Amino acid sequence: MNKFYGRDFLKEEDFTADDLKTLLNLAAHLKRQRQAHTETPHLLGKNIVLIFEKDSTRTRCAFEVAGHEQGAHVTYLGSSGSQIGKKESIADTARVLTRFFDGIEYRGFEQTRVETLAEYATVPVWNGLTNEWHPTQLLADMMTIQEHAHAPLSTQKLAYIGDARYNMGNSLMIGSAMLGLDFRSIAPKDLWTSDAVYEKAQALAKESHARITRTDNIEEGVKDCDFLYTDVWVSMGESDDVWKERIDLLRPYAVTEEVFQMTGKAESKLLHCLPSFHDRKTTIGQAIYERFGLPYMEVADDVFESKRNVVFDEAENRLHTIKAVMVATLSPTLPC
Repeated sequence: MNKFYGRDFLKEEDFTADDLKTLLNLAAHLKRQRQAHTETPHLLGKNIVLIFEKDSTRTRCAFEVAGHEQGAHVTYLGSSGSQIGKKESIADTARVLTRFFDGIEYRGFEQTRVETLAEYATVPVWNGLTNEWHPTQLLADMMTIQEHAHAPLSTQKLAYIGDARYNMGNSLMIGSAMLGLDFRSIAPKDLWTSDAVYEKAQALAKESHARITRTDNIEEGVKDCDFLYTDVWVSMGESDDVWKERIDLLRPYAVTEEVFQMTGKAESKLLHCLPSFHDRKTTIGQAIYERFGLPYMEVADDVFESKRNVVFDEAENRLHTIKAVMVATLSPTLPC
C-alpha cells in the first residue's frame, strides 16, 4: 500500500518535501500517458464529490476531467446545490458524504471549513482553495516551473508580486521553502504575508536551503528571477468597496515589461493562477477602467500576450497535478 493512500491534502505541509516531489513525478508520468493516449485508469468504480462554495473554472474542470479520465464518477455540488453550512453543519455533511463517496474536494472560505470536513470524513479530503491555502495550485505552479526551467526546482528564483496575505502568497512561500527555491514575496508592507507564515517558511528553509525574502522593493525583489508570479488584487469573497484602497496600494506593483527588464534575464517567464485582469475584455476589467482609468491591473496586456507567458501551461497542469493527488490518495499502489 502506498504512503499517500487514504490521506488528506489540505495544505502543503500535510506532506513532506519528498512527498511533493513524488506527486510532481506522478503528475509528469500521467501527463505523458495522456499525451500518448496510453493512460491507465486507476480510479475505476470510485465516486468523488466536489463541493464548491466559490466559483471556479480551472479547479472544477481539472477535478472533473481528472476523475472521468481515471474512471471515477464525479458529482458537483455548487453553492446552492447542498445544505452545507445552511441547514446542515459541515461535520454532519462530512459524515453523510462519507457514506456515498470515496473522496471529497472542497473549495470555499476559511481553512477551518475544509479541516472540519477532513476531521469528520473517513475518506480523503482535498483542498481546492480556501482563503488561506491553495495546495493543488502550488503543485501545478511547481510542475510548470520544472517544465520551463529544465532544471531542479532548488536552482530557481521565483518572485510573487501583489497582495501576499492570502492563499497564493502563503502557498507559494511555504511550498518554495519546502522545495528549496529562492523565493521573494514582493508587496507593500500593509499586504505582506503574515509573520506566522513567514517565520514558518524560514524554519522550513533551514532544512531545504531555500531562501525566503519579504520586501516592498520591486527592483531588488525581482533581480535575477527566473519566474514572476502575480494574481488578482481583490480576492473572491472580498467586497467591491476594497477596490480603491487595493488599487492605490498595488498600482506600482503591476507586472509590466519594465518589471521583467529588472530581472536582468531575457528568458524570465510569467506565472498567474488565473483569471487575469490584463485587459478590458471582462465586466470587471471594463468597470475598473471606467472608474479608475486602468487598462489593466496586476499584469500588462503586452506582457500577458508575449512569449513570457506560460500561464496556460500552468492552467493545464492543474489537471495533471490534481489527477496525481487523487490517484495517489485513492489507489492502493502508486503507478510509478
